[in-house]
Amino acid sequence: MAQQQSPKQLSKFIAYILERRPDEFGLVTDKDGFIKVKELLKALNEEAGFKYVRRSHLDEILISLPDPPFELSDHVIRAKQREHLPKQNYTSDLPKLLYTCVRQKAYPYVKVKGIYPTGYAQVILSSRRDLAERMGRRIDRSPILLTVQVEHSKAKGVAYYRAGESLFLADFIPPECFTGPSLPKEKPAIKKPDDSEKSEKQKMAGSYFIDLSKKLNARIPESKREKNRIDWKTERKGMKKQKRKRERPPWKR
Repeated sequence: MAQQQSPKQLSKFIAYILERRPDEFGLVTDKDGFIKVKELLKALNEEAGFKYVRRSHLDEILISLPDPPFELSDHVIRAKQREHLPKQNYTSDLPKLLYTCVRQKAYPYVKVKGIYPTGYAQVILSSRRDLAERMGRRIDRSPILLTVQVEHSKAKGVAYYRAGESLFLADFIPPECFTGPSLPKEKPAIKKPDDSEKSEKQKMAGSYFIDLSKKLNARIPESKREKNRIDWKTERKGMKKQKRKRERPPWKR
Protein backbone atom coordinates (compact mmCIF):
# COMPACT_ATOMS: atom_id res chain seq x y z
CA MET A 1 0.00 0.00 0.00
CA ALA A 2 1.41 3.39 -1.01
CA GLN A 3 2.26 5.78 1.79
CA GLN A 4 -0.10 8.72 2.14
CA GLN A 5 1.17 12.21 1.53
CA SER A 6 1.34 14.66 4.41
CA PRO A 7 -1.25 17.48 4.37
CA LYS A 8 1.48 19.92 3.29
CA GLN A 9 2.62 17.75 0.35
CA LEU A 10 -0.96 17.14 -0.76
CA SER A 11 -1.76 20.86 -0.58
CA LYS A 12 1.18 21.66 -2.88
CA PHE A 13 -0.04 19.23 -5.53
CA ILE A 14 -3.61 20.55 -5.31
CA ALA A 15 -2.30 24.13 -5.53
CA TYR A 16 -0.47 23.26 -8.77
CA ILE A 17 -3.72 21.91 -10.26
CA LEU A 18 -5.97 24.74 -9.12
CA GLU A 19 -3.56 27.65 -9.58
CA ARG A 20 -1.75 26.76 -12.80
CA ARG A 21 -2.68 23.68 -14.85
CA PRO A 22 -6.19 22.29 -14.35
CA ASP A 23 -6.26 21.54 -18.10
CA GLU A 24 -3.37 19.09 -17.69
CA PHE A 25 -5.73 16.92 -15.63
CA GLY A 26 -8.79 17.42 -17.82
CA LEU A 27 -10.36 20.06 -15.56
CA VAL A 28 -11.94 23.38 -16.48
CA THR A 29 -12.70 26.17 -14.02
CA ASP A 30 -15.80 28.34 -14.20
CA LYS A 31 -15.61 32.12 -14.60
CA ASP A 32 -14.89 32.51 -10.86
CA GLY A 33 -12.14 29.88 -10.83
CA PHE A 34 -14.19 27.17 -9.12
CA ILE A 35 -14.07 23.44 -9.87
CA LYS A 36 -16.46 20.85 -8.48
CA VAL A 37 -14.89 18.99 -5.57
CA LYS A 38 -15.99 15.62 -6.95
CA GLU A 39 -14.28 16.37 -10.29
CA LEU A 40 -11.04 17.34 -8.53
CA LEU A 41 -11.13 14.14 -6.44
CA LYS A 42 -11.67 12.01 -9.56
CA ALA A 43 -8.65 13.61 -11.20
CA LEU A 44 -6.52 13.15 -8.06
CA ASN A 45 -7.51 9.50 -7.70
CA GLU A 46 -6.20 8.82 -11.21
CA GLU A 47 -2.69 9.86 -10.14
CA ALA A 48 -0.25 7.36 -8.64
CA GLY A 49 0.15 7.99 -4.92
CA PHE A 50 -3.08 10.00 -4.64
CA LYS A 51 -5.75 7.32 -5.02
CA TYR A 52 -6.57 7.56 -1.31
CA VAL A 53 -7.60 11.24 -1.34
CA ARG A 54 -11.14 12.01 -0.13
CA ARG A 55 -13.06 15.13 0.89
CA SER A 56 -11.90 14.61 4.47
CA HIS A 57 -8.26 15.14 3.38
CA LEU A 58 -9.18 18.52 1.91
CA ASP A 59 -10.86 19.49 5.17
CA GLU A 60 -7.77 18.34 7.06
CA ILE A 61 -5.59 20.71 5.02
CA LEU A 62 -7.87 23.64 5.82
CA ILE A 63 -7.75 22.84 9.54
CA SER A 64 -4.10 21.85 9.96
CA LEU A 65 -2.24 24.34 7.72
CA PRO A 66 -1.97 27.99 8.79
CA ASP A 67 -2.34 29.32 5.22
CA PRO A 68 -4.00 26.72 2.93
CA PRO A 69 -3.66 27.49 -0.81
CA PHE A 70 -7.34 26.91 -1.64
CA GLU A 71 -10.82 27.62 -0.34
CA LEU A 72 -13.87 25.40 -0.20
CA SER A 73 -17.43 26.58 -0.68
CA ASP A 74 -19.97 23.80 -0.25
CA HIS A 75 -19.34 21.44 -3.23
CA VAL A 76 -16.81 23.57 -5.15
CA ILE A 77 -13.15 24.49 -4.63
CA ARG A 78 -10.79 27.12 -6.04
CA ALA A 79 -7.25 28.41 -5.55
CA LYS A 80 -6.63 31.63 -3.67
CA GLN A 81 -4.01 32.66 -6.24
CA ARG A 82 -5.56 32.48 -9.72
CA GLU A 83 -3.52 34.87 -11.85
CA HIS A 84 -1.72 32.01 -13.62
CA LEU A 85 -4.85 30.12 -14.62
CA PRO A 86 -5.36 29.56 -18.39
CA LYS A 87 -7.54 32.24 -19.95
CA GLN A 88 -10.65 31.05 -21.75
CA ASN A 89 -10.48 33.10 -24.94
CA TYR A 90 -11.88 32.64 -28.44
CA THR A 91 -9.34 31.00 -30.75
CA SER A 92 -9.06 30.20 -34.43
CA ASP A 93 -5.75 28.38 -33.99
CA LEU A 94 -7.08 24.84 -33.82
CA PRO A 95 -5.95 21.32 -34.67
CA LYS A 96 -7.77 19.44 -37.44
CA LEU A 97 -9.35 16.99 -35.01
CA LEU A 98 -10.67 17.26 -31.47
CA TYR A 99 -11.95 14.48 -29.20
CA THR A 100 -14.63 14.14 -26.57
CA CYS A 101 -16.53 11.31 -24.91
CA VAL A 102 -20.17 10.66 -24.09
CA ARG A 103 -21.99 8.01 -22.07
CA GLN A 104 -23.00 4.84 -23.87
CA LYS A 105 -26.67 5.35 -22.98
CA ALA A 106 -26.61 8.91 -24.34
CA TYR A 107 -24.85 8.03 -27.60
CA PRO A 108 -27.96 7.18 -29.70
CA TYR A 109 -29.43 10.59 -28.82
CA VAL A 110 -26.13 12.43 -29.35
CA LYS A 111 -25.60 10.80 -32.74
CA VAL A 112 -28.90 12.23 -33.95
CA LYS A 113 -29.16 15.52 -32.04
CA GLY A 114 -25.51 16.55 -31.59
CA ILE A 115 -23.20 17.09 -28.60
CA TYR A 116 -24.55 19.28 -25.80
CA PRO A 117 -22.81 20.26 -22.52
CA THR A 118 -23.29 17.91 -19.55
CA GLY A 119 -22.01 18.88 -16.13
CA TYR A 120 -20.28 21.99 -17.48
CA ALA A 121 -21.46 25.20 -19.13
CA GLN A 122 -19.82 24.16 -22.42
CA VAL A 123 -18.72 21.03 -24.27
CA ILE A 124 -15.13 20.15 -23.31
CA LEU A 125 -12.90 18.77 -26.08
CA SER A 126 -9.25 17.78 -26.14
CA SER A 127 -6.61 17.72 -28.83
CA ARG A 128 -5.25 14.60 -27.07
CA ARG A 129 -7.19 11.41 -27.53
CA ASP A 130 -5.84 9.84 -24.34
CA LEU A 131 -6.90 12.83 -22.23
CA ALA A 132 -10.39 12.77 -23.76
CA GLU A 133 -10.70 9.07 -22.89
CA ARG A 134 -9.43 9.74 -19.38
CA MET A 135 -12.10 12.40 -18.90
CA GLY A 136 -14.72 10.09 -20.41
CA ARG A 137 -14.02 7.34 -17.88
CA ARG A 138 -15.05 9.74 -15.14
CA ILE A 139 -18.63 9.65 -16.42
CA ASP A 140 -18.82 6.10 -17.81
CA ARG A 141 -16.77 2.92 -17.43
CA SER A 142 -16.83 2.40 -21.19
CA PRO A 143 -17.42 5.82 -22.75
CA ILE A 144 -17.98 6.42 -26.45
CA LEU A 145 -15.14 8.41 -28.04
CA LEU A 146 -16.22 10.94 -30.68
CA THR A 147 -13.93 12.62 -33.23
CA VAL A 148 -14.84 16.18 -34.21
CA GLN A 149 -13.87 17.55 -37.64
CA VAL A 150 -12.90 21.09 -36.68
CA GLU A 151 -12.99 22.75 -40.12
CA HIS A 152 -16.40 21.28 -40.92
CA SER A 153 -17.78 22.40 -37.57
CA LYS A 154 -16.37 25.91 -38.01
CA ALA A 155 -18.12 26.10 -41.38
CA LYS A 156 -21.35 25.28 -39.53
CA GLY A 157 -20.81 28.22 -37.20
CA VAL A 158 -19.20 26.51 -34.19
CA ALA A 159 -16.94 28.86 -32.18
CA TYR A 160 -14.11 27.42 -30.08
CA TYR A 161 -12.49 28.78 -26.91
CA ARG A 162 -9.12 27.67 -25.61
CA ALA A 163 -9.09 26.45 -22.00
CA GLY A 164 -5.43 25.50 -21.65
CA GLU A 165 -2.73 23.81 -23.65
CA SER A 166 -4.87 20.92 -24.94
CA LEU A 167 -8.46 21.70 -23.91
CA PHE A 168 -11.05 23.57 -25.96
CA LEU A 169 -14.65 24.61 -25.31
CA ALA A 170 -17.69 24.89 -27.57
CA ASP A 171 -21.37 25.59 -26.97
CA PHE A 172 -22.61 22.80 -29.24
CA ILE A 173 -21.34 20.37 -31.90
CA PRO A 174 -23.81 19.53 -34.73
CA PRO A 175 -24.36 15.81 -35.49
CA GLU A 176 -22.85 16.04 -39.00
CA CYS A 177 -19.56 17.41 -37.61
CA PHE A 178 -18.31 14.37 -35.69
CA THR A 179 -17.86 10.64 -36.16
CA GLY A 180 -18.21 7.70 -33.82
CA PRO A 181 -18.90 3.97 -33.83
CA SER A 182 -22.01 2.61 -35.54
CA LEU A 183 -25.08 2.10 -33.43
CA PRO A 184 -25.93 -1.55 -32.70
CA LYS A 185 -28.81 -2.88 -34.78
CA GLU A 186 -32.02 -3.12 -32.83
CA LYS A 187 -33.57 -6.57 -32.66
CA PRO A 188 -37.15 -6.68 -34.02
CA ALA A 189 -39.67 -6.81 -31.25
CA ILE A 190 -41.32 -10.22 -30.88
CA LYS A 191 -45.08 -9.87 -30.66
CA LYS A 192 -46.49 -11.90 -27.80
CA PRO A 193 -49.87 -13.48 -28.57
CA ASP A 194 -52.68 -12.33 -26.32
CA ASP A 195 -54.96 -14.69 -24.40
CA SER A 196 -57.56 -14.85 -27.19
CA GLU A 197 -54.91 -15.91 -29.75
CA LYS A 198 -53.54 -18.53 -27.38
CA SER A 199 -56.99 -20.06 -26.88
CA GLU A 200 -57.61 -20.16 -30.64
CA LYS A 201 -54.29 -21.93 -31.25
CA GLN A 202 -55.09 -24.54 -28.62
CA LYS A 203 -58.35 -25.47 -30.38
CA MET A 204 -57.70 -27.89 -33.26
CA ALA A 205 -60.04 -28.24 -36.21
CA GLY A 206 -62.53 -31.09 -35.69
CA SER A 207 -61.70 -31.49 -32.00
CA TYR A 208 -64.41 -31.98 -29.40
CA PHE A 209 -63.76 -30.93 -25.82
CA ILE A 210 -65.83 -32.31 -22.97
CA ASP A 211 -66.85 -29.73 -20.43
CA LEU A 212 -66.24 -31.67 -17.22
CA SER A 213 -67.61 -28.89 -15.09
CA LYS A 214 -71.03 -29.39 -16.65
CA LYS A 215 -70.83 -33.18 -16.12
CA LEU A 216 -69.85 -32.79 -12.49
CA ASN A 217 -72.48 -30.18 -11.76
CA ALA A 218 -75.30 -32.03 -13.62
CA ARG A 219 -77.97 -33.40 -11.22
CA ILE A 220 -79.49 -36.86 -11.65
CA PRO A 221 -83.31 -36.74 -11.70
CA GLU A 222 -84.97 -37.98 -8.50
CA SER A 223 -86.85 -40.78 -10.27
CA LYS A 224 -83.66 -42.18 -11.78
CA ARG A 225 -81.85 -42.13 -8.46
CA GLU A 226 -84.71 -44.04 -6.78
CA LYS A 227 -84.77 -46.60 -9.60
CA ASN A 228 -81.02 -47.14 -9.32
CA ARG A 229 -81.36 -47.73 -5.58
CA ILE A 230 -84.18 -50.34 -6.08
CA ASP A 231 -82.33 -52.15 -8.87
CA TRP A 232 -79.24 -52.41 -6.67
CA LYS A 233 -81.18 -53.96 -3.76
CA THR A 234 -83.03 -56.41 -6.04
CA GLU A 235 -79.80 -57.52 -7.62
CA ARG A 236 -78.28 -58.15 -4.18
CA LYS A 237 -81.25 -60.27 -3.06
CA GLY A 238 -81.02 -62.34 -6.23
CA MET A 239 -77.39 -63.07 -5.52
CA LYS A 240 -78.31 -64.39 -2.07
CA LYS A 241 -80.98 -66.78 -3.50
CA GLN A 242 -78.59 -68.17 -6.07
CA LYS A 243 -76.14 -69.41 -3.44
CA ARG A 244 -75.44 -73.10 -3.83
CA LYS A 245 -76.49 -75.33 -0.96
CA ARG A 246 -73.70 -77.41 0.45
CA GLU A 247 -74.29 -81.10 0.03
CA ARG A 248 -74.13 -83.20 3.17
CA PRO A 249 -71.20 -85.58 3.30
CA PRO A 250 -72.10 -89.29 2.85
CA TRP A 251 -71.39 -90.24 6.42
CA LYS A 252 -74.04 -87.77 7.65
CA ARG A 253 -76.80 -88.90 5.36
